[in-house]
Amino acid sequence: MNQEGAMEPTVPSERRAATDAEAKALGSGVRLRILRLCLDETLTNREIAAELDLNPATSLHHVRTLAATGFLEALEARRGRRGAQEIPYRATGKSWFMDAGDITNPLLEAFVAELNAAPFERRTMGRLAIRLPEAEVDELRERIDELLEEFRARPRDPRAEQWAIFVAMHPSSRQTPPSTSEEVGAHGEGPNA
Repeated sequence: MNQEGAMEPTVPSERRAATDAEAKALGSGVRLRILRLCLDETLTNREIAAELDLNPATSLHHVRTLAATGFLEALEARRGRRGAQEIPYRATGKSWFMDAGDITNPLLEAFVAELNAAPFERRTMGRLAIRLPEAEVDELRERIDELLEEFRARPRDPRAEQWAIFVAMHPSSRQTPPSTSEEVGAHGEGPNA
């Protein structure tokens, strides 16, 4: 922790390929949501189940999978309701440094569930379609990665509100370049498209 009591990153700064078990653990939208929930606060299985409206047994299966692969860490047991011992869990941040292969559907599932749970008036969304040569596509990807990494690496303020960011970049399904008569500058599509 830093002087403000915020968690410092404890994982390496370079991405690596996930093991089969790690990729499988990240291949679930529910597990990705659990990692987000436990990013800045410790939660017990009962609290996770309540937050995600899951059966506690189902939640425990996901929690154990994440803990066994190092994405969640179990902390010292504490007294819960009615004096029962409960284990709080915290995300390790390890998933940020992992290339888990194609987990598109779980990422989208987690994103849609979290977005739908957020108040509409506090959401910021944009969509842009542009034509770029391959070198500029690479530049855009690098700049997005650098910006996200810059903010991820900042010390966390435990009093601040948690925000979620989802970025996706993909080629259009229409790959035919426009004819010369259609070309007008950078062909952009506005943020509300």
